[in-house]
Amino acid sequence: MAYEVHLEMFEGPLDLLLFLIKKDDLDVYNIPISHITREYLTYLDMMKEMNLDMAGEFLVLAATLMAIKAKTLLPSQEVLEDEGPDPRAELIAKLLEYQKFKQAAAFLEKRADEFKDVYYRGAPHFEDSEKTLAISMFDLMASLREVLDRAEDGGKEQVLGEEYPIEEKINKIMNILAKRPFISWDELFADEKKRKSIISCFLALLELTKLQRIFIRQDGNFAKITVYKKEVTADVPNTDAAPRE
Repeated sequence: MAYEVHLEMFEGPLDLLLFLIKKDDLDVYNIPISHITREYLTYLDMMKEMNLDMAGEFLVLAATLMAIKAKTLLPSQEVLEDEGPDPRAELIAKLLEYQKFKQAAAFLEKRADEFKDVYYRGAPHFEDSEKTLAISMFDLMASLREVLDRAEDGGKEQVLGEEYPIEEKINKIMNILAKRPFISWDELFADEKKRKSIISCFLALLELTKLQRIFIRQDGNFAKITVYKKEVTADVPNTDAAPRE
């Protein structure tokens, strides 16, 4: 049976589009449709490959991008009055409006600025309020993409639980964090060579994050990703229960 992960923290399609625009340093007013469509569909393929619960809005936006791309490939001609609104202009308007809402929440980052010049000796200590996912899902997927590019096998096959059990990867992560408080992203995936094993380990990270057994941080753009152990409390579910069937 295919392993499925459902995450409330997963961002929407406009978040993915803005992430790709920022990652590739593109101009939101002049988006290269062919390039952004190819990148967008690549991330959708990764989400499908991992059986991530993907809302229909992702596919709607994919269809919109494909329609805009097809329109740009057609021979230039005068726009007829009854042709309707320009889908490219509508998409840009939506992106700009959505970007304003995200910028309106920038005050949430003030706390990070307070600690930008603080250096910890040994393992850093975080308050409970800080033990959350401090990195976007798309940043995680971008790092996963780099690991997958180094995989010994490049096939895009569905991840099957019985081949690389998620529970085994969960035990691997928690056994490491039982001996020390954190582990770097690169070190965690250093011994993962097969594509499906890499994805299984990534899904284990997502599951542990959802269950509040770990938290993942990236303190600054292009900084190293680190996985920290989160102390178990009475309100946090226990993952040591019997494996799901």
